[in-house]
Amino acid sequence: MSVGVVTDSSCDLPQPLADELGIRIVPLTIRFGREEFLDRRDLTPSEFWARWHDAAAAPETAAPAPGLFEAMYRGLAERGIDGIVVVTMSSALSGTMQSAELAARSVRDLVPVEVIDSRTATAGLGMIAAAAARRARSGAALDEVAAQSRELADRTQVWAMLDSLQGLRQSGRVGAAKAAVAEAFAVKPIVELRDGHIDRHGRPRTRRRALEVLVAKVRAARPLTSLGVLHADAGDLDAFVEALAPLSPGPMMVTDVGPVIGSHCGRRAVGVAFQTADSIGRVCREVGQVLN
Repeated sequence: MSVGVVTDSSCDLPQPLADELGIRIVPLTIRFGREEFLDRRDLTPSEFWARWHDAAAAPETAAPAPGLFEAMYRGLAERGIDGIVVVTMSSALSGTMQSAELAARSVRDLVPVEVIDSRTATAGLGMIAAAAARRARSGAALDEVAAQSRELADRTQVWAMLDSLQGLRQSGRVGAAKAAVAEAFAVKPIVELRDGHIDRHGRPRTRRRALEVLVAKVRAARPLTSLGVLHADAGDLDAFVEALAPLSPGPMMVTDVGPVIGSHCGRRAVGVAFQTADSIGRVCREVGQVLN
């Protein structure tokens, strides 16, 4: 059985890696005022940040229409793909998963499609999609690739340092007062993408200290099976990547944050995405079963 893997453009996968693994990426839409762009097709990260700098208002993002997913599914089926695994950004953050599911129903008589809620985004989503593609290439069946993707969603964490809260304020995810206080005291908020939601964890007073906190988060989460670095037009990565290198179980992906996530996190954000060797969520469920 040949299995195709599809994800959305919030995955922030480097395009050469996506091409190498045969991962198809459905674009979200980015709006600057009245101008609309398809992410990764019409707008690169560098072009996005140039527009961000000059924009009068914050950009907006929109989930792909179901038709974009449907066209992708039909195209894969025409190429002889027998089944499709779709890994989307968190359903709590976007309607992307809903579009993918609606499209899957439209092609159910043509090709089976499994839609997976990654409960994460950016490089965390990219890591799950990459693992799914590698498993599919090994000859695994549709249900095996889907099961692995769901299991990896339990083990994937994303932590980031924001240079300010202005991106989240402009997107409506934090209030203006909190953003103003953070700006006044020059704090660098630490956020976690947990179960599809954004949680704030601490407010280091310097960028250097915030990056040290991220390294400590990675160190505390070991053992890991994968580790990556993501950044939003940030130029101060060398020391951070060097500090993380001894903690990585293998090659460490370093990737640009694209327009979808960049619209919310703002410039100069830096983060880590990693997969732990076991899932805290799964352990808690197993303990609950024993206690019951």
